Amino acid sequence: MKNKINKINGIELKKAYGQNFLQDQSVVDTILDAVSLDSQSCVYEIGCGHGFLTKSILKHDLKRLWVFEIDKSWADYVSEKFSKDGVLKVMNTDILSIDFNIFNEFKPWILLANLPYQITFPIIYKLLTHNNLERNFLKEGVIMVQEEVAQKIVKTSGRGYGFNSLYLQHFFDWKLLTKIPPQAFYPAPKIFSRLLYFKPKDKLDIIPQESEFWIFIKRIFFHPRRNLKNNLKSYHYDLSALSQDMLNLRAQQLSKEQLISLWNLIIKE
Repeated sequence: MKNKINKINGIELKKAYGQNFLQDQSVVDTILDAVSLDSQSCVYEIGCGHGFLTKSILKHDLKRLWVFEIDKSWADYVSEKFSKDGVLKVMNTDILSIDFNIFNEFKPWILLANLPYQITFPIIYKLLTHNNLERNFLKEGVIMVQEEVAQKIVKTSGRGYGFNSLYLQHFFDWKLLTKIPPQAFYPAPKIFSRLLYFKPKDKLDIIPQESEFWIFIKRIFFHPRRNLKNNLKSYHYDLSALSQDMLNLRAQQLSKEQLISLWNLIIKE
């Protein structure tokens, strides 16, 4: 039996792009209620699809809305259907391939997006990297991601807590919003989604030798069920200042503050 071909408005949905289109207005309302939009707001959306979110964003009085859509069929559709002179700009491109310096002239930006599941972390890391290079690039945002990914981002201990949790929480404040059932999309995915609000932190924790610290964090979380001693035994860290009780702990048992303190003992700060 041939696979069913899903279409909206006569346009075929493409599995390669992870196209599951939102069709629940209450979810859109939650997204827009979570951010502050006014006549000076610059908003960008990643993956507009058939424009379900785009349409509602444009009901607000905005300075500009930039939309990035990899599928030319939908980029053309949204550009024509929701045209708003001087406000809406639709770009048929892969968000991961663009030079983020194009945003600098009109910063700060608000991101509103239903992110494709398969490239969620690459997109988040590209946002974070540019915000670190170009301060105030981002004001705030709401993204929709896979429920499992959302939980990992906000974890502070236990299973699922790891490098991504620590690194992303170091730069951004995160807040879990509504959990979204598969039925809110067409076609319905096999998993639940979650809205995540985020905002760049005004002040970052001071971490000595920070680049080396994040390498250290990757190493101690590489095998999450192993204790610190076993995860670090193949490296050349000076662990003499650490107690045996500490070395017997797993990284998932330690908060960010405890890990920074541990790092300070290792580098003798």
